[in-house]
Amino acid sequence: MTEILTATDTKRRKAAAAAHADPGSRSVERFAYLFVLPALALVVVFRIVPLIWGFGYSFTDYDGMSAPRFVGFDNYIGIASDPVFLDSLVNMLILLATLPIWIGLPLVLAILIHQGVPGGKLYRAVYFFPAVLSSVIVGAIFNVLLRYDGSFNMFLKALGFSAVDWLGNSSTALFSLIAVQLWSTFGMSLLIFLAGLSTVPSDMLEAAKLDGAKLTQTWWYIVIPSIRPIIEFAAVVTTIGMLTAMFGLIYVLTAGGPGTSTILPEFLIWLEQGRMNRPGYASAISMVLFLMMGGLAAIQIRIMSRNASI
Repeated sequence: MTEILTATDTKRRKAAAAAHADPGSRSVERFAYLFVLPALALVVVFRIVPLIWGFGYSFTDYDGMSAPRFVGFDNYIGIASDPVFLDSLVNMLILLATLPIWIGLPLVLAILIHQGVPGGKLYRAVYFFPAVLSSVIVGAIFNVLLRYDGSFNMFLKALGFSAVDWLGNSSTALFSLIAVQLWSTFGMSLLIFLAGLSTVPSDMLEAAKLDGAKLTQTWWYIVIPSIRPIIEFAAVVTTIGMLTAMFGLIYVLTAGGPGTSTILPEFLIWLEQGRMNRPGYASAISMVLFLMMGGLAAIQIRIMSRNASI
């Protein structure tokens, strides 16, 4: 048996060596590198170089006009005691705590559509439509709907309820912002889940149905385990989007207020760079945000890898 395995391994190595020595194979490899090279160059120029540049600025007092002066870790020490930055971290944690809703809502709707609820195609189009709108357009729409004299409060008054200052009250502004962002983006997660559900074996669903399994049992024991990698992928993508893609909505709807109730780290970076003329300090916040996102993504990818090996 050992001799057979050794002979097989030897044949594979010879075949790999022959393929490597084949001029045709080397030519294919060169073409492959040529296709990858433009994308790699764009990543280096527009991602890696600015990241290194910003890392260098984070150790300076650069104000955008005078020459940057090295200040060591002063910016990072200042961040640790900056009340606005700490408030933005609290807001970010509240936002991340809502992640189960961002995943659960589109997942349930996708399962319902996949199982053939009446009007499923219409619902799919309606749910996805907000995902193609610019965050500025979405913000302008909800600015009209949610302001104190807006349409939503008029509707509440017609039902006998009191009007609420959804965007001007610090206790409701962040949750209003999260709800609007969820409405405008969950259609993309829904499409991802629908693509994953199309890979669930239909014979397993039929077998569960014949065995008398309830709908919730079919979801819990067959559907969700089958698309677990898709759910984990959606969680990673959604988390990154929550931390990096809400600037436009914050800018249009609340401008970070009232107070610091809707300031997130990405918006604070813009405030420090664009309003306070402190690119060095803003770069330090960017580095902290980058490390936090990298840590979260690494944890989620590690969980995905561990589950894939089960």
